[in-house]
Amino acid sequence: MKFTAAVFVFFSTFAMAQPVQVPHKMQFAGMTLTIRDDARREIQKDVDALIRSPKHLAIKADRAKTYFPIIEKIFEEERVPDDFKYLVLQESALISNAVSVSNAVGFWQFKDFTAIEMGLRVDQEIDERMNIVSSSRAAAKYFKKNNYYFNNWLYALQAYQMGAGGVLQSVKNFEGGVKHMEITSKTYWYVKKFLAHKVAYENIVKGAGTLIVIPWVNNSRKSVDELAREFALPAAELKAYNTWVRTEYIPGDKSYTVIIPGDGKALIEATAKATKIAEPVLQAIVKPTSSSNEILTLNGIKAMKAKENETATAFVTRADIDLSYFLKCNDLSISDKLVPGNFYYLKKKRPRAVVPQHITRKGETLWFISQKYGVQLRKLQRYNQLESTSVQEGVIIFLSGRKPSSASVSVSEIAEVDPTESFNWAIEPQKEQLVVTTMSKSIDSLSTNKDLVTIRQEPIALEVLQKPTKHIVIAGETLYSIAKRYQVDVMEIVKWNSLTLEAGIKPGQVLYLNTLNPVNTPVGVQPENVIHLVKPSDTLFSVARQYGVSIKELMDWNQKKDFALTAGESLKIRKPQ
Repeated sequence: MKFTAAVFVFFSTFAMAQPVQVPHKMQFAGMTLTIRDDARREIQKDVDALIRSPKHLAIKADRAKTYFPIIEKIFEEERVPDDFKYLVLQESALISNAVSVSNAVGFWQFKDFTAIEMGLRVDQEIDERMNIVSSSRAAAKYFKKNNYYFNNWLYALQAYQMGAGGVLQSVKNFEGGVKHMEITSKTYWYVKKFLAHKVAYENIVKGAGTLIVIPWVNNSRKSVDELAREFALPAAELKAYNTWVRTEYIPGDKSYTVIIPGDGKALIEATAKATKIAEPVLQAIVKPTSSSNEILTLNGIKAMKAKENETATAFVTRADIDLSYFLKCNDLSISDKLVPGNFYYLKKKRPRAVVPQHITRKGETLWFISQKYGVQLRKLQRYNQLESTSVQEGVIIFLSGRKPSSASVSVSEIAEVDPTESFNWAIEPQKEQLVVTTMSKSIDSLSTNKDLVTIRQEPIALEVLQKPTKHIVIAGETLYSIAKRYQVDVMEIVKWNSLTLEAGIKPGQVLYLNTLNPVNTPVGVQPENVIHLVKPSDTLFSVARQYGVSIKELMDWNQKKDFALTAGESLKIRKPQ
């Protein structure tokens, strides 16, 4: 990492600054933390240790200025509180190839099995734990997964070090969904150390760093030397900023983000001349073939922009491809008009996207989504069990595999409200006039039947008049909130439903509240033909470990010829002999 005179000026100035004091109150992830005196003294000792050496403090702060813009953008996209970025300083000091005594690696200090479960590639060619973009996105997903259990970002932070199970065992009185918490001497040490890093760094990591880097999305197999030549960089320097590449080549199995170092303005100008920087999903690399045609790569497929008043016949003539082939590639009919400025594919779209899901926005159609992600329209219809191409706003569209059956699980005992009267969610159920009926409708049908209670985003579950034996999970709920609602222990719900804290719960899932789930039995005693629905983060290794079977058995039972899994795929789990 380059260390210029600007950094020396920074830490010389900082050495003369006033000591940093831990406040009595702090803001973290939308919560107000009250720091009690006993905890303040502990945190202050950590802060003093962090700022004791202005030189080392300045080096890490300058490193943060270089990488924080990348992390901040990813956290914003993943809807993770920005405050979590200070944890990367605590974990690795933003050193890409940092290795802990427990063999955790990279920026966010993932162990190999956790990294793989979070979708990172770790093998002899690639170790994405050392890729700032990939590992930061994996860390964001891990934070969100933990917060889904607890509905409390502070517990999610603690779980990053000790796991969700550890938090459940160590925290006696959970505070889910609160806006205020106290930090005392009994607060877990990892949390207090994090707060020390936030206090020490939050006022000195603003502005641009000495070094500017650009995240560059590479879509094809390419040697590091070749990429270095494209950016007029020494190959050794490019490798130093991309330690995640363990061989001489960047693989072409998927898109990888390469960090391009430079001195700011010169690098940006050179990059602008060479090509356009790709976006994460709709990736476009400009490659002119003539003065009038621009062939681009969108989602790894060649495409071209339609001109004003251009017909399909004129378009294919300009692109030099067959008309019927072009229409098939873009799921068009001969009567469909081309939209000026839109890109159309010159090769067939892929059977699945690189991302698992898309939430529809106003005015979108299934055809629009298929073009955006470069996925065949008929595949999207099959994955989502749709006949037409029209979709409602706010619907989850599955892009790489069939919709899990949990998204259309049968529901019984749905409370139906008289449509002529209003329904107040704040009123206790026994005071509300409800008509309870028994139905066999899927959750999908709730959005189309106006007489049914709409499932809302808030963590609220509809209660029935008698104490229920089952609960249907609603978006935003956690195991803790459900346990508190029905006054049972979290681990009892886990036991009754044969859950794992790592797998968590999802909207539409049926939880049994006072007996063993007859469908899912504990690990090691599964009935024959138990079906596991693959989640986007699943790997053969994680599924095998969950059910106590071997990877080879999983592959044999499901006639799999490789290790690839698709979100929504069904895996058979057989009863041990």
